[in-house]
Amino acid sequence: MRIAVINRDRCQPRKCSKECEYFCPPVRTGDETIVFEGGKPVITENLCVGCGICAHKCPFAAITIINLPQELESPIHRYGQNGFALYGLPLPVVGKVTGLLGPNGIGKSTAVSILTGILLPNLGRGATCEEVLGRYAGSALGDYLRKVSDRGVRTSFKPQYVDRIPKSYKGCVSNLLDKTDERGALGDLVERLGLAHLMEREVESLSGGELQRVAVAACAARDAEVYFFDEVSPYLDIYQRINVARVLQDLASSSAVMVVEHDLALLDLLAESVHVVFGVAGAYGVITRPKGVRVGINQYLHGFLPEENVRIRPEAIEFEVHAPRMEKEIPDLVRYEDFQVKYPTFHLIAEAGSIRKGEVVGILGPNGIGKSTFIKVIGGVEKPSSGKMDTKLRISYKPQYLKADAGISVEALLRGLSKEFNSSYYQSEMIKPMAIEPLLDQELPELSGGELQRVAIVACLTREADLYLLDEPSAHLDVEQRMMTAKVMRRFAESTERSVMVVDHDIYTIDLLSERLIVFDGLPGEMGIAHPPYEMREGMNRFLAGIGITFRRDEDTRRPRVNKPGSRLDRAQRERGEYYYALDETG
Repeated sequence: MRIAVINRDRCQPRKCSKECEYFCPPVRTGDETIVFEGGKPVITENLCVGCGICAHKCPFAAITIINLPQELESPIHRYGQNGFALYGLPLPVVGKVTGLLGPNGIGKSTAVSILTGILLPNLGRGATCEEVLGRYAGSALGDYLRKVSDRGVRTSFKPQYVDRIPKSYKGCVSNLLDKTDERGALGDLVERLGLAHLMEREVESLSGGELQRVAVAACAARDAEVYFFDEVSPYLDIYQRINVARVLQDLASSSAVMVVEHDLALLDLLAESVHVVFGVAGAYGVITRPKGVRVGINQYLHGFLPEENVRIRPEAIEFEVHAPRMEKEIPDLVRYEDFQVKYPTFHLIAEAGSIRKGEVVGILGPNGIGKSTFIKVIGGVEKPSSGKMDTKLRISYKPQYLKADAGISVEALLRGLSKEFNSSYYQSEMIKPMAIEPLLDQELPELSGGELQRVAIVACLTREADLYLLDEPSAHLDVEQRMMTAKVMRRFAESTERSVMVVDHDIYTIDLLSERLIVFDGLPGEMGIAHPPYEMREGMNRFLAGIGITFRRDEDTRRPRVNKPGSRLDRAQRERGEYYYALDETG
């Protein structure tokens, strides 16, 4: 089966002639394959031969021609003619946490919208509700969809973009949460999620991490049969992510919980089964049958789904079994002495250390512990209260919270930062792996959170500097984008001998990226202590010992996996003092 998809966001018909001069003459003769409706091109699929000429000639990469197996002939939903198509649906299971794992723009949020009753599926042809129910009659999914149609199932939904909450609600946190407390569990949730000190704060004054925890509490406080959480990890540190995971697991003891998540360590800890979602972003998505969480994540990392006999990625994502070791002495880029930064309510103490040339240093610690302040001082953006920091280094800094300036396109931004924009090195090492090419014609405010993040990372690495500081580069990126971003930053450091410092909460990203670690201790919001850079093994052991969790290595993919507290492996690793780099002996 052949379908054509036109990305409406990329299509710019005003910049094309109405006859679409970019398409070859055979397409415009006789029975036209491409016609225009309402100023937008529409591809007649029964006439399309799948030659791919239009897809290659379109200057905005807005057209995709897809060949699908016969089994996928009828989607569960399609956004109009030549629009995005979704095949299959996941099924919430009472007593379990079910995960959805896949790239951005692949249909996960669409599936959640259907399961919550927000979106009525159309089977790709404008089908009625009864036609949809008839297609799935006699199945567990059909029974669930009928309940949703008859409003016989109570659902609760946490949206993906929590930063939009202040735009829709004005008032204090306590008033917002009181409205959601339908099962008398708000007090327990406030305590477990650390929200007590926020209850009298205005919603619009909350940080991203605070908004995320408030949104989780609001969703979990409702009396529902099925709970949907669309990405719970953004803006949260690893301590907070583990707390949220435990709340959701307790919630699943009497209800069904479904989670869309890109943090694989969190998903592995949280879910019992996962549905892998694959396809082409913005074109189509296919949701697999449920898989065990270990099997599903491993297959996703390998890039091959044996049951479906589909390869979803040309190369597997690989992890190192042992901590990286330095093979030779490398000179220091900068050595810094002890320094302190004092605010009226916060005190940062940094111990002396050094940053080597051409290395990537990861920075780990809870939110509010002074990590962003630390890298600002190292970079000369902020002055210490005591101690000297006169490095005279050229600094390139990507902040945690991004702002999109209006009136400038992605290409104009990047061209203005470097004369090497058209070079083969820049195109092959930055533009292509970070998937920036389809975004070049778009203006910055038009980009999604993940797209803006990728552009900001490339812009940071494009500037001429000695030291590159990136604050939470994994935010809003899906799993594949995080892995590719880690590889791009590490290759950049190695090939240019420039130093990179990265603050992030994603364990997988830090594992792939870093050669040494700076670990923060202290009391969030009051005092932070930045220790000098450790080698990976020592740094991870110190960090995880402070959290109280251990990781093992999966014997198949060598990826880090969280041990269940009190398990045999957990106890054995604690006794050896190996919290992170132990190999999973059992698989």
